Amino acid sequence: MIDRYSREEMKYIWDLNSKFDYYLRVEIAVCEAYAKLGKIPMEAVEEIKRKASFSIERIDEIEREVRHDVIAFLTCVNESLGEDLARYMHVGMTSSDVIDTAFALQIQDSGNIIKEDLDSVIESMRELACKHKNTVCIGRSHGIHAEVMTFGAKICNWIDILERQRANFENALEQIRVGQISGPVGTYSNISPEVEKITCDILGLEPARVSTQIIARDYHAYFMQSLALIASVIEQFAVEIRHLQKTEVLEVEEGFAKGQKGSSAMPHKKNPVLSENLCGLARVVRCNSLVALENIPLWHERDISHSSAERIIFPDSLTLVDFMLSRFNGVVKNLVVHEKNMIKNTDKFGGIVFSQKVLLALVEKGITREDAYRLVQRNALDAFENDGDFKANLLNDNDVINLLSADEVEKIFDKGAFLNNIEEIYNRIGL
Repeated sequence: MIDRYSREEMKYIWDLNSKFDYYLRVEIAVCEAYAKLGKIPMEAVEEIKRKASFSIERIDEIEREVRHDVIAFLTCVNESLGEDLARYMHVGMTSSDVIDTAFALQIQDSGNIIKEDLDSVIESMRELACKHKNTVCIGRSHGIHAEVMTFGAKICNWIDILERQRANFENALEQIRVGQISGPVGTYSNISPEVEKITCDILGLEPARVSTQIIARDYHAYFMQSLALIASVIEQFAVEIRHLQKTEVLEVEEGFAKGQKGSSAMPHKKNPVLSENLCGLARVVRCNSLVALENIPLWHERDISHSSAERIIFPDSLTLVDFMLSRFNGVVKNLVVHEKNMIKNTDKFGGIVFSQKVLLALVEKGITREDAYRLVQRNALDAFENDGDFKANLLNDNDVINLLSADEVEKIFDKGAFLNNIEEIYNRIGL
């Protein structure tokens, strides 16, 4: 039976053979619970463990007749056990006891892979942040140059976001670590709650506090929202990379392998295709999370309208998020940072991004903020609109020079003055 998975085995958690393997784990755990309560001979359970098996081909053959996958699975397993042992299987249970509890195990195993992925990406981003702690770049608001910052400080923000989503995901994964062995409509009519408790303990799950004939789907919707959040913040980072790779910006680039080609028509092209790919996949995961919300309102104690959708959205979303994190980790590790272009962009138009520093310096000289704003804005906009030089404009403006000396103006244009508190940002995220 399946016990552990590595990242490359995510797909095997969700293949058909694995699904029935998880079913078998649940059925055997229930038998063990009965044995611990003295209802089944322990020797019989050990023999069930040795003999129980199934084949997809035989399950499919039976299902074509019975039109019920759990019954087909049980019939197939019972054929491998023989009548003496088969009578101990599925006692007092309903199909959803098997399905939902096995589903919880699949989610836990997949979730552990996602946690490892998140840790790897966070570590890569921490390395990138440390490397570029003092790499000066321009900060932007509304897509327009705002003030000087460092590229490392930008990555610190990403780290904070992704660490928060890791904590959120871990909480969602723990919330959904529940199973049920409660029988039809969840009333334990033909099975003891003690069997459920022991079974869940064997499987590393907690019994659902209350179940109907299924585990309530708000658990699953919350978990899917956590995946959608991870996908969305990856998209947030990918969008930033795409913007910074624009030709007229060119502050970062995705790594470009030897022999790689960007366009069938234009040999000069190096496109941010990995980041674009991540943005597209995030849309799929978000849409799947909406389906999980739609699965919450079921009829009475159960219907199966959620089931067909879950067979798509859970394996797809978990596999996609695993892939997205792995791909984004590669982007981070291979990111090309153009430090010279970052400096060049901060100096555009003679350093108009120092406008607030000039404004504050003028106010300190005793004029009103409104007058200072007017003086600074006219010089900044002239530089911006005429491809000019903001600093030169200030030095040639008598209204400014009457208040600030040339040395004082030069001192204002010190990039280091923007970075006095970068250390505090790094301290807050433990770097």
